[in-house]
Amino acid sequence: MEEITYVRGDATTPHGKGVKVIAHVCNDLGGWGKGFVLALSRRWPEPEAAYRRWHRERATNDFGLGAVQLVRVDPHVWVANLVGQRGIRTGRSTGVPVRYEAIDTGLDALGGHALRLGASVHMPRIGCGLAGGRWERVEPLVTARLTDRGVPVTVYDFD
Repeated sequence: MEEITYVRGDATTPHGKGVKVIAHVCNDLGGWGKGFVLALSRRWPEPEAAYRRWHRERATNDFGLGAVQLVRVDPHVWVANLVGQRGIRTGRSTGVPVRYEAIDTGLDALGGHALRLGASVHMPRIGCGLAGGRWERVEPLVTARLTDRGVPVTVYDFD
């Protein structure tokens, strides 16, 4: 059993050796343009392009809440686009877009991928930025779906 490691830093430059998966939460609208995704796009173009294609072709694939798309960006680094947000927050919206059930489903799938790859998982506090979630609700999901299964997880708090 693993524990979550918390560090200060940038999740787009994950620490440690071996295969790494950088996980983040996406919305179900196909929108990519605010928050952590901007840092990902500055570093690699592939996750955004793959996510937009995945959304565009959603009639013929598994795109939707709870789905995970793995995108290889380096020989030892993958990005996991996890759809865990219904829509986006607007000035008119009521409530928050985060969907904890979708994050739970996506983390379960991500755990299987990470174990298959022999990878550690690296992330910001997913679902807690623009999606409006609370880490107290997300952290137990990360524990149950990843660390309890033996997947090392590092959570990055940006300086």
